[in-house]
Amino acid sequence: MMDPTQTQDHLISILVRDEPRVLTRITALFGRRGYNIKSLSVGSTEHPGMSRMTIVVSGDRGVVEQAIKQLDKLHDVVRIIDHSLEKYVDREMVLVKVSLTPESRVEVRQIAEDFRSRIVDVGRHALTFEVTGDEGKITAFIEQMRPFGILETMRTGRVALTRGSNADIPGQVYSGDSAALIPAVEPREVQARTVPNLF
Repeated sequence: MMDPTQTQDHLISILVRDEPRVLTRITALFGRRGYNIKSLSVGSTEHPGMSRMTIVVSGDRGVVEQAIKQLDKLHDVVRIIDHSLEKYVDREMVLVKVSLTPESRVEVRQIAEDFRSRIVDVGRHALTFEVTGDEGKITAFIEQMRPFGILETMRTGRVALTRGSNADIPGQVYSGDSAALIPAVEPREVQARTVPNLF
């Protein structure tokens, strides 16, 4: 059984309104309480006027729960999902510039092919690769390239979505005034429950 006081990474998605300084308010909340943000990604969503933040925060279970409660009080925050408690899919991307010599060129390309990476820039003495995948794949690629000489890296934060349909999301969604996000037409599963059984 997992120790609730054990420090580990937690993946949280936050749906926020596109308003000035919303990113500053959220990161300031983490900073004031001493929470360590390991990565942060922000992008537009399927809802106009809304953005989704994906935050990886390091701490024990209690730290994460306190952070979620504090976030839920912010006016800009519409919905929070703690992916640690749900099935989810996540990805991140890295650009890695690797030093080349005539002797290492073939081996570097072979490793890159094994990781299904893409060459995005070719120089006389370096190749730049783009790799997309989960955290483990990204870390493994970097470690494989390290002996050849890594000149530069740029790694994005993780992004994540809950697996399945939105109707499957439930338990660990903290929702403020998110009524505007509820579809006008109920999901078929909900509609089906209201139809009387004639058989």
